Amino acid sequence: MSPLLVLDRVALTYPGPPPVVALHPTDLRVEAGDYLAIVGPSGSGKSTLLNILGLLDRPTAGRYHFAGVDVATLSEAARTALRGQRIGFVFQSFHLIPYRSAAENVELGQLYTRVPRAARVRDAEVGLGAVGLSHRGHALPTTLSGGESQRVAIARALVGAPALLLCDEPTGNLDTATAAGILDLLARLHATGVTIVIITHDPAVARRAGRVVAIRDGRLTPAATMEYGHA
Repeated sequence: MSPLLVLDRVALTYPGPPPVVALHPTDLRVEAGDYLAIVGPSGSGKSTLLNILGLLDRPTAGRYHFAGVDVATLSEAARTALRGQRIGFVFQSFHLIPYRSAAENVELGQLYTRVPRAARVRDAEVGLGAVGLSHRGHALPTTLSGGESQRVAIARALVGAPALLLCDEPTGNLDTATAAGILDLLARLHATGVTIVIITHDPAVARRAGRVVAIRDGRLTPAATMEYGHA
């Protein structure tokens, strides 16, 4: 089976003066079904790496293959379509639209696809059920707890059955008990075959992953690659 993600000497430098190296030449391989944590302090390059993996930023050097496709060969429209169809995002701040219900927020995960509205409504119901929020579909985000809001965000990210779930500090705004519930949910999703890459500065979050790589000053080093048991 081919890997889902392959970075081959991928780097990103912002032009100057002076030029700023945000990510040094990086090799990374993620198999379908992996649960990978990328750990590092603030400013280490975690978000830069996530943005490249999520096709939000273009690297300035190296090759990135997603599901066997060299993404450098794609037009901007094709990159956008690939991102919308194959990648789900979960962020620390939830990014829910406050005047839309939980179900409508989940529907937005497929708004820019050709999925008919009736199917989007059905998929949103299924997605909320998968994260244990079938009873909260009509609730506005302003009435949801932090944990419920993050579950809605996860349902939105998964609604199109993406190949990859990218999580950027998904427990950063949550208390310890609520964060544990979100990590339990991610573990259950991973057990169903979802490929997860999670960005975190928290070793306790990283320990829930199957594999961990560390980044510092824009560098992934072999010595920082380690296997973690599931917590």
